Amino acid sequence: MSLDKSRDLYNKARNLLPGGVSSPVRAIKPYPFYTESAKGSRIKDIDGNEYIDYCLGYGPNMLGHANPAIKQAIVSQLEKGWLYGTPTEPEVRLAEKIAAAYPGIDMLRFVSTGTEATMSALRAARGFTGKNKFIKIEGGFHGAHDAVLVKAGSGATTLGKPDSLGIPQDFTKHTMQVPFNDTEALTETIEKNQDDMAAVIIEPVMGNIGPILPEDDYLKDVRKVTEENDVVLIFDEVITGFRLAMGGAQEYFGVTPDMTTLGKIIGGGMPIGVFGGKKEIIEMIAPSGSVYQAGTFSGSPASVAAGLAVMDILEKEDVHKKLNENGEMMRKRLSEIVSDLNLDYSVVGIASMFKIFFGDKPLNYQDVLKCDKEGYVKFFFKMLDSGIFIPPAQFETNFLSTAHTEEDIEKTLLAYEKNLK
Repeated sequence: MSLDKSRDLYNKARNLLPGGVSSPVRAIKPYPFYTESAKGSRIKDIDGNEYIDYCLGYGPNMLGHANPAIKQAIVSQLEKGWLYGTPTEPEVRLAEKIAAAYPGIDMLRFVSTGTEATMSALRAARGFTGKNKFIKIEGGFHGAHDAVLVKAGSGATTLGKPDSLGIPQDFTKHTMQVPFNDTEALTETIEKNQDDMAAVIIEPVMGNIGPILPEDDYLKDVRKVTEENDVVLIFDEVITGFRLAMGGAQEYFGVTPDMTTLGKIIGGGMPIGVFGGKKEIIEMIAPSGSVYQAGTFSGSPASVAAGLAVMDILEKEDVHKKLNENGEMMRKRLSEIVSDLNLDYSVVGIASMFKIFFGDKPLNYQDVLKCDKEGYVKFFFKMLDSGIFIPPAQFETNFLSTAHTEEDIEKTLLAYEKNLK
């Protein structure tokens, strides 16, 4: 497989872009492939290589690349204009559909990214409670804003330590961490800091280091302890939203948070973010309240049009049933391959998310760190050479889309079997 054009373009890009890329996850060593086009389940690079894609833009393209209905919705909107700086009727319709789908959303605000959504949700929770501290789950990713970039392992008993240069420690001193699937640590931390604890923000399924699944009743216990202590519970469903079910993880697990953040799928591949929740919290947002949030591109007409097209497909077709069945089948077949090869690896996933961990099944971030990360990277390149694009690090999730065919899946499973040997 030749990547000569990608290599040459990378050599040029690294003098213009930090690391040669526009986001760290794309920095595949020694150089990434550069995409020319994508359609359905396939992505094609500038060297002419084609791959079956299980990254799918890291989650948004649940209906495949360049879905015709989404494309038509965007084109129709572009003909009318793509930025007004005024409210539009479609954003009200999309808000209505989202609120109807999510038990934890009475009102919502559109933003442009998942990072904006989580940042604004935490600000709203602090404004609503009048308190400063919040808890995030160790290894959980909630975007790239200052308060959530905290070193893994800094723990709940110490001040949060910034995980990036340029962040004063004062910005993270109210950020506390506990392990995933550890209700005891969460309860202890909340009770010790009850006078100033505003919120808990959690990925109900940890997607950026996994997937790592919640153990039985864990999310219900999280809901119980936050309710008992008047702490705002925020489900970060940027990855799980519309992926696990129409109503996301809160519908799938039957647990209703106080606030929810969304992104990725609801934009159909266009930039979008959403934060919403109980009416009494979201009414605190300007201009109806004193928690300030604003954005020129919030409720972008093209992104809203794409979102409405996604909702239309999800509402009319039995998308989740078939996708989740394919996910279950994929995990079953992968487990059989791992077992037949006598590998001490674990197959993990839920709904249409799946991953092979090169180690024991992880329950939290520290467990993930014990996996064979270097071995996984070697495996990634073997899969790429076999025409399969999976996430380039052990710390990301594979996704299925409605565009993946039986032929795609069979070819993928053969590649897994060949390359795991």
